[in-house]
Amino acid sequence: MREDYLKQAQKVIADPNILINVVSKRVKQLKFGSKPTVESLEKLEPEDIALLEIIRGNITYELASQRDSEQQER
Repeated sequence: MREDYLKQAQKVIADPNILINVVSKRVKQLKFGSKPTVESLEKLEPEDIALLEIIRGNITYELASQRDSEQQER
């Protein structure tokens, strides 16, 4: 995992537990055939692709508590 990508991704998702979960889920998707949403001139590992997608804003997340409160408001 590239340290520079990790540091940049931590600026987008500050909570390390959430960052790990988002990256892990995306890595699984990539390994099962999902196409990357970013292009790179260099060969990147799935973990680095996931971090780069987070940095560029291509991946977002929603906490279950946020989703639950929005559903209750309806």
